Amino acid sequence: MTAFGKLVRTTAFRLTLVYLLLFAMFAASLLGYFAWNTRRLITEEITQTVNSETSEISEIYDRRGMFSLVRTIEYRALRPGANLYLVTTPTGQAIAGNVGSLAPGVMATRGWSETAYRRLEDADDRDHRALVRVTELENGFRLLIGRDLAERRRLFGIVAKAAQWSILIVVVLGLGGGIFVARRVLRRIDAMTGTTQRIMTGDLSERLPVGRSGDEIDRLAENLNAMLERIEALMAGLKEVSDNIAHDLKTPLTRLRNRAEEALARSGCEADYRAALERTIEESDGLIRTFNALLMIARAESGQARGNMDDFDAAEVAEGIHELYEPLAEEDGMTLKVKCEPTPVHANRELISQALANLVENAIKYGKPAAQAAGTVVSMDARQITIEARREGDRVLLSVTDRGPGIPETDRKHVVERFVRLEASRTLPGSGLGLSLASAVATLHGGELRLGDANPGLVATLVVPARAGAGDRVAPPMQDVPQKVA
Repeated sequence: MTAFGKLVRTTAFRLTLVYLLLFAMFAASLLGYFAWNTRRLITEEITQTVNSETSEISEIYDRRGMFSLVRTIEYRALRPGANLYLVTTPTGQAIAGNVGSLAPGVMATRGWSETAYRRLEDADDRDHRALVRVTELENGFRLLIGRDLAERRRLFGIVAKAAQWSILIVVVLGLGGGIFVARRVLRRIDAMTGTTQRIMTGDLSERLPVGRSGDEIDRLAENLNAMLERIEALMAGLKEVSDNIAHDLKTPLTRLRNRAEEALARSGCEADYRAALERTIEESDGLIRTFNALLMIARAESGQARGNMDDFDAAEVAEGIHELYEPLAEEDGMTLKVKCEPTPVHANRELISQALANLVENAIKYGKPAAQAAGTVVSMDARQITIEARREGDRVLLSVTDRGPGIPETDRKHVVERFVRLEASRTLPGSGLGLSLASAVATLHGGELRLGDANPGLVATLVVPARAGAGDRVAPPMQDVPQKVA
């Protein structure tokens, strides 16, 4: 396609043509109305002048007779100007006036008419146009008084020529402006097209150019750039997840295969085979939990769970998690406490429960004080884990506080990534997906996961918008049984 072809096919050029046509029609109608109104005003002026003069001459005829009428007509006919005068006998013979010829039948018709005529003193044979009034006098004589329409014709010609030039100027300027705007828009679109072509080749770091005008194209480019940033982040996350899966799942899969191979190689008894199978099942359950966690994170990050939002009390979720994990905490030498108040929230109950369960499980596994981990007896307060649900403004806060070693501030941004485990926790079982899931759930609800110091220990807070008032409907209580993912 040629450059001109691309130009005339742009939306900007077509819109310019439409506006040009509308403006030309408006200008033509405006000039036409002006011409018609001017014509009407001139006609009214001629009519008033002729009526006045007819009345005056008719009065002279009534008072002084035919002789005075003829003298008046001859006198006025000699004056320069556009006025026309003619007096005829009942048979149509001219007596006085400055009209040489008229269109047939004009003198026979009383009243107003527009006719062609020639003056007596005209040297050429051209007909002129005039607006005349014929009046019948006594004894059948007829009086014609009129005025030449050359002035009206000249004025109409001036308006017509002005209309032609105006429309021509409008067309030229409109086409010029349309081409300028279309070329400007086309350059921006071509730049965006080139960028998108580079993006399609795989370079997701490219961004659409954004100008300074802030128009709709700039706003579109900004939104597309935000979308590209999100796509780039998702693709980077997908690559990272793929690499992490290949790296972190290789060890348990290898271990699973080695155990099965070892069980087959040994000619042991049934108990050995049963023990090998039990270890295999245990290892398989760990892999299944890891994949379930990955699927749940992907579900949260893709926004698929937004359709399962409901109104419920976050305090009931916290109490359910406390009841579920209290025996596990006691077995590990910890005490689990809950501190809640009625906290209505509009969210996905399943995901909120799973995220809070992950935080509690992490606190139980990694929140032991250093002295307790070394075998020293510590106080009840040092072994306490607190679950709290409260309302803060228009947000709901679900927090889990422990008294363990905590997480260094420099590592808090990285622990929410998939499969990331700090050095101190690598000796304990886990996949490094618990905080990733909690962060994805918070992001899905338009909130965030905050990690802070409990001095000592860690306070992990799930912050989500409440989107429910005190009088809103709260879903009936239900048992929260989250999956074990970390």
